[in-house]
Amino acid sequence: MILGKLFQLIFEANIKIIITTNTKLNDLYKDGLQREQFVPFISIIQKFSIQKELLINDDYRTINNEKFHNFFYPLNEKTSFKINQRFRELTKNKIKEKKIVSTKGRDFIIENFYSGVARFFYKDLCDKNLGAEDYINISSFCKDIFIEEIPKFNDENSNQQLRFIIMIDIFYEKKIKLTLSMEENLDNLSSSEKHSEVFKRTRSRLFEMTKSP
Repeated sequence: MILGKLFQLIFEANIKIIITTNTKLNDLYKDGLQREQFVPFISIIQKFSIQKELLINDDYRTINNEKFHNFFYPLNEKTSFKINQRFRELTKNKIKEKKIVSTKGRDFIIENFYSGVARFFYKDLCDKNLGAEDYINISSFCKDIFIEEIPKFNDENSNQQLRFIIMIDIFYEKKIKLTLSMEENLDNLSSSEKHSEVFKRTRSRLFEMTKSP
């Protein structure tokens, strides 16, 4: 609602702007709550803008060979060994703590925390009732995060996948480095139908966030 009013004033003042988005105008906030209240904003943008699709075949985040990225698959003993080895490298000579993250009266406990390095199972972050504020508060303590046992995504776990997408967006903005263990290669990490388009961005960001220094 605020955006609609803001852009109406911008266009009335004849200010030229360039906007980038991962979604076509007609699909903005698709399936969002009370989307009908958002539609007037889309109409304003369409009225005063020219929509251009930028086609890029190569994703710069995925150009480097995957061997230079800290993601491991599939889930087996070899994967566990590699991620344990990576964790020991980053936490060497650091002291283990229990970090309590409080968000609106609820506490989230980071059991494996070593001076900015935190280790989680996927289910601890995405199977629980956590939201953007929780992930923001978690990220405020961390520089490197390990997330283990990321599953294949499908229509049955689309709610958990949405939490995962929100979480990765926040960690990306906070410039957190990730180490992941997954059922699938990151190139082929599946998605629910509902989140398939936005998940392309998530997958791309994961490549960048797992890149070795």
